[in-house]
Amino acid sequence: MEFWHGFLLITSVHLLAAASPGPDFVLVSRETLTKGRRTGLFCSLGITIGLAVHIIYSVLGLAAVIAHSQPLLTAIKWLGGGYLIYLGWQGIGAKPKQQVETTTFTNNDNSNSNVTDKTESSFATLRRGFFCNVFNPKAPVYFVAIFTLVLSPDIPLWQLSIYGVWMMVLQMAWFSTVVMLLSIPAILQRFGRIEHWIDRILGSAMIVLGLNLIFRSR
Repeated sequence: MEFWHGFLLITSVHLLAAASPGPDFVLVSRETLTKGRRTGLFCSLGITIGLAVHIIYSVLGLAAVIAHSQPLLTAIKWLGGGYLIYLGWQGIGAKPKQQVETTTFTNNDNSNSNVTDKTESSFATLRRGFFCNVFNPKAPVYFVAIFTLVLSPDIPLWQLSIYGVWMMVLQMAWFSTVVMLLSIPAILQRFGRIEHWIDRILGSAMIVLGLNLIFRSR
């Protein structure tokens, strides 16, 4: 397959895959609407880094092994479902904004602690996005389709590497666009007073997705 032919196929297929509703979209929406643009972008970066894990093992040929191994897929579904339930439970426990601000003001006595909290929060957000994507059990099956059906198996490694990096760029671009749209001041102001309810609703959605993964693995 010619380079640009494969490039166009990768672009169209992966954009459709990235735009389809799923755990990543729910998580990015929740982080952005309840914590702002910066948090949403860090979450998107974590998801993109998680995508790199899937791309690497797919290039090595492990995606086919995982996709055709029922025990491995079941284990990934249980891990992914459990992690989504954990994230959802955190969202359900969200408090109204005034309570959160009061607690933060009481605990942070100086500017140094504020800097530390922000650093830890950024890393924690990136980590949430990373694990949400890595534990997605649909990813091995998706990449088997990409690397064996859409693309031919005789593609050189350098070409696969370019396709892999391009998929990461598309993933980050898509979720960054979602973050920018959801963090428009008018939208944030509208949802600001009910952000804890947004957290709870989207948290509940993540729990449903997690339970669905677990029960479907039986």
